Amino acid sequence: MKPQFSKIYPEAGTDEAGRGCLAGPVTAAAVILPKHFKNKYLTDSKMLSKKRRDELRIIIEQEALSFAVIHTCPEEIDAINILNASILSMHRAIKNLQITPEFIAVDGNRFKPLETIPHECIVKGDGKYLNIAAASILAKTYRDELMEQLDAEYPEYHWRKNKGYPTRAHRDAIVKYGPTPHHRKSFRLIPEQLSLDL
Repeated sequence: MKPQFSKIYPEAGTDEAGRGCLAGPVTAAAVILPKHFKNKYLTDSKMLSKKRRDELRIIIEQEALSFAVIHTCPEEIDAINILNASILSMHRAIKNLQITPEFIAVDGNRFKPLETIPHECIVKGDGKYLNIAAASILAKTYRDELMEQLDAEYPEYHWRKNKGYPTRAHRDAIVKYGPTPHHRKSFRLIPEQLSLDL
């Protein structure tokens, strides 16, 4: 894994978590790492155990020159759609960095220009560049933590386990109990053959 995509410094890596969920926010992070940052365990958050992600989160937060994490709520997702909400979250995270980046490395294939800062979209970038991998870990760990907190309020939806993703248990709970304020009303919450009053 390379530290960053471009030869421009400082470069921010950015990624989001929770895009395919039925409930909870979409969460984005932006990270600027030191120029010669190295960590042999740092990679795409989906490839790591929870324990390893939690360990890496501490290292990233201690060693990053700047980082920011932003949650965008279901109401906003419903109002502007999930793609726009994901990009908006990344924009907000980048704007919250204490250092303004000269370049943005974006995980995925969709982004909108942020002011005049050049950017590049990199498919599977979180498995190629350390700054995007660091952003993926922060986005996932912060979002998972929030969904575990919400699980205490709504245990019947099993968010501690499914984190808001469309598992069978999650969909069954929506059919049985109806949607919560944390569900995305613009998403198909249950299969088409079942009806749900929203």
